[in-house]
Amino acid sequence: MSVFTNPAGGAAHNAATYVAAVLDLVANREPLEVLRATPSALHGAITGLSAKLLRQPEREGKWSIAQVLQHLADAEMVWAWRVRLILAQDRPALTGYDQDLWATRLHYEQADPSEALHLFEVVRRSNLRVVERASPEDLNRVGVHVERGEESLAHLLRLNAGHDALHLRQIERIRKAVA
Repeated sequence: MSVFTNPAGGAAHNAATYVAAVLDLVANREPLEVLRATPSALHGAITGLSAKLLRQPEREGKWSIAQVLQHLADAEMVWAWRVRLILAQDRPALTGYDQDLWATRLHYEQADPSEALHLFEVVRRSNLRVVERASPEDLNRVGVHVERGEESLAHLLRLNAGHDALHLRQIERIRKAVA
């Protein structure tokens, strides 16, 4: 199993390894630059693919590009909530979520890739406006993640940028498998 799988049942156990691997994907890049570039990169990653190919999983039991796009849209909404909690409250609890249950119970297999990408872009623009106005003190504010402990807003910026990089790589891999 990949370190990036991070199943909810083992989230607390695997959290440190998962976080380190995701942060590695950002390396020395500026997180805000990665976050700003992702919508464009997503458009480029899916250009020329038919609706059929966007909905085709890379293999049995794996996600399609459409499902990844829906995951990114939902994850961006989760990030929006966490950012706002951290900025507006003192040491708020940040709940985790099981991405596989979301994918199943929210019917990601029926996701419209265009709608998912549009939702991602709208929420991302809003999130960027919020974090770009944050002061250095704001970036040091923390929430307490139920599985990972204290996380500052600055840390979450890097983590979200790594999450983008992870899923862009996944989309490239799926594209090669289905095209």
